[in-house]
Amino acid sequence: MAEPIEAKVKSATTATFLVSLLIAVLNSVAADDSLLGPLPSWLQPVIIAVAPAAITFLSGWAAQHTPRVSPES
Repeated sequence: MAEPIEAKVKSATTATFLVSLLIAVLNSVAADDSLLGPLPSWLQPVIIAVAPAAITFLSGWAAQHTPRVSPES
């Protein structure tokens, strides 16, 4: 029997999807780099790439482990 997906994995995946979706929506609404305009142009792609990864790490780290039941022998 396959093990259930841990809450940590679900949390990290959901958070990454939502942050990536938010960045995509804000980018399409702004239609230019005005969202990150105050930042230097070389730093903007770094922020866009690092933000989802940071959210994934933090949400996975903060979520509790899913308790596992040991198989009965």
